Amino acid sequence: MFVFSNFLFAAAKILDVILTIYMWIIIIRALLSWVNPDPYNPIVRFLNSVTDPVLWPIRKAIGYRLGPIDISPMIVILAILFLKYFVVQSLIDFAYKLKGGIGL
Repeated sequence: MFVFSNFLFAAAKILDVILTIYMWIIIIRALLSWVNPDPYNPIVRFLNSVTDPVLWPIRKAIGYRLGPIDISPMIVILAILFLKYFVVQSLIDFAYKLKGGIGL
């Protein structure tokens, strides 16, 4: 059972790192949108291609209801934080329970 516990713990930690990296990508994209970067820059194109599939449905559902302010990055960041605090922590706690520990 300890092998499955270690697998869950490792999966939770990897998911935590991936979510943190994606959150920083969203933040960088939001900051770059303030300075109007070159759309043909490879870094800008990468950021747009990675974040557009997540931001576009939120923009479509909510729209720009706060005037020119785009709140879709804030909503995605809140969703990422929820996943980090709920899903990742639940996986870690479950892994500790399987191992017989008291948890965190």
